[in-house]
Formats: sequence, C-alpha cells, structure tokens
Amino acid sequence: MKLKSLLKILPILCLSCGLNLDASEPKSDTEKAGDLFLILLPSTAYASTYMMDDEKGREEFYKSFLTNAGITYSLKYTVNEERPDKSDNQSFPSGHTSATFQSAVFIHKRYGLNYAIPAYMAATFTGWNRVDAKKHYTKDVLAGALIGTCSSLYFTSSYQNLSIMPIVERDHIGMQLAYKW
Repeated sequence: MKLKSLLKILPILCLSCGLNLDASEPKSDTEKAGDLFLILLPSTAYASTYMMDDEKGREEFYKSFLTNAGITYSLKYTVNEERPDKSDNQSFPSGHTSATFQSAVFIHKRYGLNYAIPAYMAATFTGWNRVDAKKHYTKDVLAGALIGTCSSLYFTSSYQNLSIMPIVERDHIGMQLAYKW
C-alpha cells in the first residue's frame, strides 16, 4: 500500500467534498454524523483502492468522483434554489448525498455488495439527515443520490472477472451472470 500517496491526496479529497467547517453554525449530533460520513465514505472508497493494490480502481474512482462533483456543483450554481433553512441558494442537488452515494456505489460495483452494505446505510443516513437538518428538500437528496449512483455505475467496473446482476422486470425476475475471459 502506498500510504504516503494516500496521505498526500486525502486532504484534497476531503476539501473537495465541500464540507462546511463554519464553527459559528450550531449543529446537532446527527448533522455532525452526516458531515463525518461525507468525509469517511469517499476516503474509505479511495483508500480501498490502495488496500487492494487496485490501480485501475483508483483511476475509475477519480473519474466517477470528479464527474459527480462536477455535475453536482454545476447544478448547485446554475439551478440557484434556496435551501429550506434559507441559508443560501445552493440547495439542489445535495452534495453530501451525491458524494456518499458515489462512494457507496463505487465500493459495491468494484468490490461487491458485502463491502458496500455499511456504505449504503451511511449514505442513506446522510441523505435523510440533510432533509432532517433542513439543508435540503427530499428532491435535492434524491437527485444527489441519482447523480452519485450514475457517476459510479458509468465509470466503475467489477474488480473480479465474475459479475452477478439481478434482473427485475414487470413480469419476471432473474439473474444475469457475466464472466470476463
């Protein structure tokens, strides 16, 4: 594992998530937990590429992370929607939710569902928390989750050669198996 490389990029990664470090704004413990997941999930997804010595995964993480951030923050500044708490006009979409779902889906698609379950729980909590803290409307959180999910689905490939995907349609359910030779 290239720990020195990880330590160099980690502060940049954390700052690019858009964490609000304004100490004058009082926050509840649950809101602080949502802010913590904003840092922990992308950091964990990124660190996992070092733990697995997965250079291709790291490149895919960069692409999905930067695409997610670019789309999310472009929309924040062009849509110009006021937050429920009236603190600013950057409500749509939720950056916390897009970053946490991008990371959870990256972990899921790259390393499997077993590793991603805690990440999905944390991402879902973060989305709920943003609505509960009156920082976002439900549609902001849903849009953030969709943007984060799509950015990882588009850029991330399975770490292993075998891929198993459920198929659920109106009149049937099934499973698709794919193997890279």
